[in-house]
Amino acid sequence: MPRSHTNVVLVLADDLGWGDLGCYGATRIRTPAVDRLAAEGVSFHDAHAASAVCTPSRYALMTGRYSWRSPLKSGVLMGHGPALIEPGRPTLGSVFQEHGYRTAAIGKWHLGLGWRHRDDSTWDAFAGDPLEYELGDPLARHRDKDLDFGADIDYARPFTGGPVDLGFDYFFGIAGSLNMPPYALLRQDRTLGLPQQEKRRFLPGQRPGLETRDWDEREVDLRFTAEAVRFIEHSAGEPFLLYFAPSAPHRPQVPPDFLRGSSEAGVRGDSVVFVDWMVGQVTEALERAGVLDDTLVIFTSDNGAPTIFADEVDLDVHRPNGPWRGQKGDLWDGGHREPLVMRLPGVLPAGATSATPIGLIDLMPSLAGLLDLPLPPGAAPDGTDRSAQLRGAPGSPGDVLVHHSMGGAFAVTRGRWKAIFSTGSGGGLSGPGGEPVGPDDPAGQLFDLDADPGEQHNAWLDHPDVVHDLYRRLIDLAGHDLDPHHGESPTHPDQRRFA
Repeated sequence: MPRSHTNVVLVLADDLGWGDLGCYGATRIRTPAVDRLAAEGVSFHDAHAASAVCTPSRYALMTGRYSWRSPLKSGVLMGHGPALIEPGRPTLGSVFQEHGYRTAAIGKWHLGLGWRHRDDSTWDAFAGDPLEYELGDPLARHRDKDLDFGADIDYARPFTGGPVDLGFDYFFGIAGSLNMPPYALLRQDRTLGLPQQEKRRFLPGQRPGLETRDWDEREVDLRFTAEAVRFIEHSAGEPFLLYFAPSAPHRPQVPPDFLRGSSEAGVRGDSVVFVDWMVGQVTEALERAGVLDDTLVIFTSDNGAPTIFADEVDLDVHRPNGPWRGQKGDLWDGGHREPLVMRLPGVLPAGATSATPIGLIDLMPSLAGLLDLPLPPGAAPDGTDRSAQLRGAPGSPGDVLVHHSMGGAFAVTRGRWKAIFSTGSGGGLSGPGGEPVGPDDPAGQLFDLDADPGEQHNAWLDHPDVVHDLYRRLIDLAGHDLDPHHGESPTHPDQRRFA
């Protein structure tokens, strides 16, 4: 049985792909810190985020609930997007906090915040919105680049709906990604300094907006790492949960000078090495505090790596998503199959690999099961306790994994079969984006993952019984959150703005 007061450190990289790590086969990028965790723990090779893009993936991990049950049906929030997790919903932070853990969220949040506007209003994700795209997106205005500039935000006032309102004792981070305003560090419920000047230096992918006078994206992940180490040092002697979410290797690529050229896969490869360096710093802090072997250390990523940016990725040199088809945003496995490495000596097997399918949406109930922490009512309504699988037990062949694309389309995997209820990528970064389909439409996609793990041979028309069975399972699971033709989950025609 697990020892009492086991600490938890969950590291969630941003846009890091299945094939980016040495322990998953990368040869041009060296990742000794994560490789050590894998050698001393277990690595899962069939783990999947609930979505193929940032915000919905993080929502599902944090709440154990699919994001398409929330107002967010497709895409991601921008930096000034409204708080997506409603007050009172159990989160990873609140569950551990209620069991006496010190809790911290350090790094990228990207789940919306209740920013106070100068007219004293606060955008409400649950109130609906008259400014919708024709396709019916209730959060359209909160992704608009002009509205997201931030000129109408009163940064002198605290925001609501963030980590400290959702179960985390301490928060230090950023609102969205390094390519989204506000360009400011956040502590607890305020910005550090006031974003009052227009951003002047733009790196690839960055949007116009306001920044603080001392903003420097090259220092952000270094600050996050120092805060994570400090939290560990100040938490010795009491149980703690650290949710550490670096911004790397999401664009813009800003690895520190001491890691430039550290990979053989360009500047993005150097950024992956940077992530590994951060894991090493956290691991060393746990060792210095004498609590490494009393800490469940988890490493994973929020979605697959984007491969459309020629300045960052050369697929002839390195394949960030390994052998899997697709990339960030896609319903093919490259969009949502993630590395997942866990280390806890005496509880999890050492040096093991697992081919058992598992969803990151299952993390909250699985950690609770592994550490004997009862869940409160309403927690993780879509998650399943996979603690037995974490310890090495095989999964059930009847387990169902639901996948969701950037464009709001769905796929279902059960056993050897995977059905994609969309044409194309489902609205991800790979073209064509495609259109949602039902089980009787001739244009869907079905793959036999045992015979065709690369998803190259479409068997949709050959096995209509399998298609209908998987669709029925999706309908049974989704209930009123999914209409028969996915009308609530349109494929937006311009997804690159969200990358």
